[in-house]
Amino acid sequence: MERLRSRKLAPPTAFLSFQGKMASVTLKRNYRCSQSLQQFYSGGPFVVSSDGSFIACACGESIKIVHSSNASTKSTIDAESGNITALALSPNDKLLFSAGHSRQIKVWDLDTFKCLRSWKGHDGPVMGMACHGSGGLLATAGADRKVLVWDVDGGFCTHYFKGHKGVVTSIMFHPDINKTLLFSGSDDTTVRVWDLLAKKCVAVLEKHFSAVSSVALSEDGWTLLSAGRDKVVNVWDLHDYKCKSTVPTYEVLEAVCIVYSGSQFASSLGAFLQQSGKKKSRPTGIYFITAGERGILRIWTSEGAVCLYEQKSSDVDEDSTRGFTSAVMLPMDQGLLCVTADQQFLFYSPAEHLEEMWSLKLTKRLVGFNDEIVDMKFLDEEEQYLAVATNLEQVRVYDLSSMSCSYVLAGHTDTILCLDTSTSSNGRRLILTGSKDNSVRLWESERQCCIGLGIGHMGAVGAVAFSKKHREFFVSGSSDRTIKVWNFDGLSDDIEQPINLKAKAVVAAHDKDINSLAVAPNDSLVCSGSQDRTACVWRLPELVLVVKFTGHKRGIWCVEFSPVDQCVITASGDKTVKIWAIADGSCLKTFEGHTSSVLRASFLTRGTQFVSCGADGLVKLWTIKTNECIATYDQHEDKVWALAVGKKTEMLATGGSDAVINLWYDATAAEKEEAFRKEEEGVLRGQELENAVLDAEYTKAIQIALELRRPHKLFELFSELCRMREAGDHIDKALHALGKEEFLILFGYIREWNTKPKLCHVAQSVLFRAFNILPPTEIIEIKGISELLEGLIPYSQRHFSRIDRLIRSTFLLDYTLTRMSVIEPVTQDDLKTKSLSHSGKNTAQFMQAMRLCHCRRNWIVNESDETISRSSLTCDVVTSTSASMEISHLLLDSIDVLSFDRR
Repeated sequence: MERLRSRKLAPPTAFLSFQGKMASVTLKRNYRCSQSLQQFYSGGPFVVSSDGSFIACACGESIKIVHSSNASTKSTIDAESGNITALALSPNDKLLFSAGHSRQIKVWDLDTFKCLRSWKGHDGPVMGMACHGSGGLLATAGADRKVLVWDVDGGFCTHYFKGHKGVVTSIMFHPDINKTLLFSGSDDTTVRVWDLLAKKCVAVLEKHFSAVSSVALSEDGWTLLSAGRDKVVNVWDLHDYKCKSTVPTYEVLEAVCIVYSGSQFASSLGAFLQQSGKKKSRPTGIYFITAGERGILRIWTSEGAVCLYEQKSSDVDEDSTRGFTSAVMLPMDQGLLCVTADQQFLFYSPAEHLEEMWSLKLTKRLVGFNDEIVDMKFLDEEEQYLAVATNLEQVRVYDLSSMSCSYVLAGHTDTILCLDTSTSSNGRRLILTGSKDNSVRLWESERQCCIGLGIGHMGAVGAVAFSKKHREFFVSGSSDRTIKVWNFDGLSDDIEQPINLKAKAVVAAHDKDINSLAVAPNDSLVCSGSQDRTACVWRLPELVLVVKFTGHKRGIWCVEFSPVDQCVITASGDKTVKIWAIADGSCLKTFEGHTSSVLRASFLTRGTQFVSCGADGLVKLWTIKTNECIATYDQHEDKVWALAVGKKTEMLATGGSDAVINLWYDATAAEKEEAFRKEEEGVLRGQELENAVLDAEYTKAIQIALELRRPHKLFELFSELCRMREAGDHIDKALHALGKEEFLILFGYIREWNTKPKLCHVAQSVLFRAFNILPPTEIIEIKGISELLEGLIPYSQRHFSRIDRLIRSTFLLDYTLTRMSVIEPVTQDDLKTKSLSHSGKNTAQFMQAMRLCHCRRNWIVNESDETISRSSLTCDVVTSTSASMEISHLLLDSIDVLSFDRR
């Protein structure tokens, strides 16, 4: 900016055209964060509601209530109990039970999200919870080897069971509320059955050789399944508590789930088995699902221990070593929910087409924790999918309608640092990634596979960019300080293995790491930004240097070409954003406003605006012509590393070190329409207010004035009521119709009126009537009233002191008149003589005396603070003897004249 002013030259022609386009576009005024994908699960316990609409998840020391449809956080409960170790829901989903490392058991009301009661009972962390079907009992399993049952309403212990020799990890009431049985599984390889009526252990089921991880009951309630880390499922008959069969699974199991006969799973699987000829009739055994360390779901039948179905491949990320950690059948026939070791919720349902092979379909993947967001881009012009790179070796592609991870692209061997997206000339959606493994990979979205591999960089690839126009090449920049141009034109559609890509051109571009690359809209130039504080523009395809931008004081994190003009925008660690002319390399504009490094900047509104984000966690919207920051958004708690701009609607997506992805929609038109609608409604309500005033409907008029936030009109209405006969009754009637929120607004206006001398008498009158109507207990309950009362008290005390002082001052005049015997009778002759001798001057003296009397009347009624000031000054004069005598003479003469006139 300083260079441009010092030269006093006109900017390049391209920039002039850029400035001229401002009038033909509608500038954006505001963005709204409509959706957000946050961390909601950190591993550990979770519980699904009875209708499957939400999931309560442990997230560190807090509990997240998450919508199962789109992973949006409904509420966050700060449990303050250390890391959460156990969760349970009441049957009606009204109460949530939690326990943490502090050993405190807490009961939460899910309507108000307040803790109803809490207590301690175990000597170690609570490892499992279960609520009875009646909702009146809560069972807890602890690391202290105890099983306790609690009365939910009273919080006292009803049953105390000891017998396990290891940590009790799983616990379950019998689903039939008429059967008083409680089941617990432990690390001591046993399952114990407790009778709540007899208050004792009725059976010890010993058949496992390792810790029992999960238990489940059959539909009829007489068969118990127990899964353990000894890779078997034992089937128990609850009539005699004997093991009917053992199903070897050859996998460390974490969960076993019963498939009920009336469910979609059972009917779909049974129909397929009959069609395939595997079963002539429906089997008499029990269907159950197992999930474990391999991340493979399998369906079994207890009859003959036969595996009916096994997934061909795992949906769990390859770097996850533990596979599934838990599984549960969703209520209301919504399918199966499995949880992975890397905090992902996988939803399964049977596939619809069963001609070839019955299979489970992954319908939804909710990611509980994304780690640090490094880079992201919209996958298509419809802005339905978002490709996200985190501190992992995979790219996750999200469906923005459900915030579900549609699929994962795995192939890199180290963290992915950058990505870009494009649509090829033949319509294929492509994703380009650069990684710390020194390679670039080209992915095809439809087939979800890698189709090209570029090897040749000697350092981590920190920047990649597709061509914009012809879409037949891409460029990459690395920490080895070189830029490479790769050609991918001619890739076949039927390749099964990624082909090795070849570099067409290479140049040693900078002295330090390359952080960002951008290709010009016509594919003729590429711009690079580096940690060496410079940005360079290169001519493609031979990578010849065109111009070098120098002026930033720190490394450049982002570069981008203007979509319509021959200029480049750069974002730097020196907290500034600059716009440069390609023609001569001059700095055209400098934008300052961020308090830390600016990490991303991108053009909007046909190059007339841009959006930036930085290490201060802020997202800013700028207008280039005026150098003005229109809006600042603070929705991130840490550095904002990633910024994606949609091509069609210019929707924004931001992500950063706080593992949060925020989606922003342009709200300019919506806000304009909303403002117009409010203005229209205001006009109609204003007319209604005027009609109410004309009809003398003061109660209705006061309510409308409060609704429209018109304090001046409200004061006029109360002033009118104060001048009426029986003013108190009229004011009481108007105040009785107000609610607590309206009273809060009214008290705010009264506080302002009370500070102004000409308005305070009305404020005090309304305040007096309000305090007569509302008892102190209700006034205190009004949210925010304490601050308003603190503002009312000092001015009210000042008004009282003035009135008291002035009333006491009026006693001097009464005393003076009494002592001068003004009220004594006077003869008619004396009056006539005195009036004739003083007829000339008595008129003026009479008027002066009347003004003084009028002053005295004003002291009492306290019409205004200005009158009070003049009266106070007059009282000061009256205190002197000479002034008292002069006033006395004036009053006597005026009384004589009045008596003579009456005669």
